[in-house]
Amino acid sequence: MRNLSTVGPDLLLALHDGSFEQPMWSRFLDLLRSETGAAHAGLAVGLADKEAIIRLHSGRPSPPALSRMLSKGLRAAYGVRGAEREGRVYALDELIANEGSAARKEIHEDLRQAGDLRFARCVRVTEPAGTSAWLVLAGERELPANVSSLLSRLAPHLRSALRSFASLETERMRSMISSEAMDRLSFGWLSVDSHLRVVDTSPNIHLILRRTKLIGRSRYDVLSFASPVIDREVRAAIKTYANKQSSRPRLFNIHQDPWIDIFVMPALRKPASLGKSVSAIIYVSGDRWSRDDRCDQLVDLFGLMPSEARLAWAMAQGRSIAEAAEDLGLTIETARNYSKKIYAKLGLRGQAELVRLILTSVLSII
Repeated sequence: MRNLSTVGPDLLLALHDGSFEQPMWSRFLDLLRSETGAAHAGLAVGLADKEAIIRLHSGRPSPPALSRMLSKGLRAAYGVRGAEREGRVYALDELIANEGSAARKEIHEDLRQAGDLRFARCVRVTEPAGTSAWLVLAGERELPANVSSLLSRLAPHLRSALRSFASLETERMRSMISSEAMDRLSFGWLSVDSHLRVVDTSPNIHLILRRTKLIGRSRYDVLSFASPVIDREVRAAIKTYANKQSSRPRLFNIHQDPWIDIFVMPALRKPASLGKSVSAIIYVSGDRWSRDDRCDQLVDLFGLMPSEARLAWAMAQGRSIAEAAEDLGLTIETARNYSKKIYAKLGLRGQAELVRLILTSVLSII
């Protein structure tokens, strides 16, 4: 075993990189166990807002009795139990002494049956947002005194690593929620270079593009459009953006039933990691339902008659009453009568309120 009076750079690097590994902190625990000669190196992490505990280990599994005590210790950070002081290194006997007499008897019996992991050193740390962790070393015989010194020196670094982990988990959750919202809204994006080659995308874009054959990606990841006119105009816009970022964005309708629009704009902010390759951002917005599906949903949601729902949906797409009547094969007088019934049923004063109601209703996330 090496001199443990200092914390080696490899161990620190593994600790701070651990939250990016799968399984997490595996290299750190392997190194820690190797350098200390322990039979078990373990890390138990409890997020501030969750009951579940993440358990990680290298070498032999932790005895159940030790796992139970550490779980209680993690919940202590949330005010349930506060016997163990944060940042202090404990021997196993000290942790057991903090238990009630019945619990101590059960723990001793569990450890007797476990046999070979009866000696341990543990330290608990908590980062500012409340995420708490126990770092544990256990073995068949009493661990050297400098193991406690090493754990004590590791404690502030573990606290810092936990803070990074908590921030990463928060960002992962935000990203997941945002991705789910974008998917429900059938909204995504692609960044492209001056040759319309895809550089990056939102996680859900493949689901949106899979619903249509009007937008494709070649084997070289170049974006293409089924309409020659749209393909030509998008390419022209992209080339313009590559030379002049102040050029105006462009909106293209790709399909009407179900509708799909794209909004093409110059990339005003370019991450340094992507260099100058990104010329434009293409936002894709598409409905996953057909017009008939949406009309059925309007019937269910607002209690409209099918004929009224068809007119309401046409008007919500920006059609005037005359245009909607022509599309649906109605006379203008019939369409006006339907519209009056729609406004009366929904408590609206005109088409502007109808458009706002439909486009901001739960239909947008169905």
